[in-house]
Amino acid sequence: MAAQELARAGLAVTVFDRMASPARKFLLAGRGGLNLTHSEPLDVFMTRYGAAAGDLAPIIAAFTPDMLRAWSDELGEPTFAGSSGRVFPKSFKASPLLRAFLRRLDGMGVRLRARHSFAGFDENGRPILTDQTGSPIPETFDVYVFALGGASWPKLGSDARWCAAFSARGWDVRPFMPANCGFDVDWSEHFISRFAGEPLKSVRLSCGEHETRGEVMIAKSGVEGGGIYALSAPLREAIVRDGMAHLQIDLRPDVSADELSQRLSRPRGSQSLSNVLRKAAGLSPVAVGLLREVQRDLPDDAQELAALIKSLPLALLRPRPIERAISSAGGLAFHEVDDGLMLRQAPGLFVCGEMLDWEAPTGGYLLQACFATGFVAGRAAAHYAAGLGLLRQ
Repeated sequence: MAAQELARAGLAVTVFDRMASPARKFLLAGRGGLNLTHSEPLDVFMTRYGAAAGDLAPIIAAFTPDMLRAWSDELGEPTFAGSSGRVFPKSFKASPLLRAFLRRLDGMGVRLRARHSFAGFDENGRPILTDQTGSPIPETFDVYVFALGGASWPKLGSDARWCAAFSARGWDVRPFMPANCGFDVDWSEHFISRFAGEPLKSVRLSCGEHETRGEVMIAKSGVEGGGIYALSAPLREAIVRDGMAHLQIDLRPDVSADELSQRLSRPRGSQSLSNVLRKAAGLSPVAVGLLREVQRDLPDDAQELAALIKSLPLALLRPRPIERAISSAGGLAFHEVDDGLMLRQAPGLFVCGEMLDWEAPTGGYLLQACFATGFVAGRAAAHYAAGLGLLRQ
């Protein structure tokens, strides 16, 4: 996006990519349908960025979800909003959109050079770029835009090695932590042998004052899925603070505790408790298994049992490794950049994307902020270049 805006302004642009081909993480994001953005009102949309909402607000206002949809449409990939409000290309694929974007950039004269890396700064603060042999390239440039990424899925290109070089220059780089990730649970072998890979559908989850509704996937290591990812920030913070996170699960969010209690109070006859929980309480086999996993001896009292179903406590021990997280929290603090995302005390050096210290849940918010920061950094870099007299007349 930054290259597009720089080329539109008339600059000669080269994109250096560490991998053999570009946008590998973008292609991975498209494996599940490429959720580009979200159609909810912008004021609600911005709340999804938590503590970074204030910093990102003017950036996303400059390149809104509607503008991202129009950009995709211009490239021949029209979008639609699903029932959840999430926005996807009609093709549901990332590769056609990427190919169209690369054709546009090529037509604008943008050069793409693969297998090149950022290797730090020289004694004058100028970026050092190396080729696939590790040798510094001889070219230097008037303006640089860094899009070096976060720390999740490092095999796709962004491995966070840039952090040391930026920290050495005195910029505030917060440690990367996993976001939109699963969490470890100390399951019993019996539970895992029966229920690993099974989903808990449409449950309500809460951690402190934070609450969401979604799906939880039972994994051999613990819990994953959209509902967990949406709470990954408060869950991670609770583990840092307390050594453990306490997740509350409402297994029947559409049924009140009183209604559940009445259903469970009916005579059981010869039915087992498991059958009663499935038939009267409407719990799936995996939900019944989770109840027994958390509390081996279930209460006989209907009210107590209903209360447990409505608020089942689950201890989460640690986040899953950042290498498998969908995204990462941490990065370069926003106070180190100006409104155009240019590094302070470093004229001509701009940053964008997951390098910056923000996080968001899945749902289109991650890609939207990446596109928007690239757009703003590119526009600001072009404006800076104009001040140097670099633009073609």
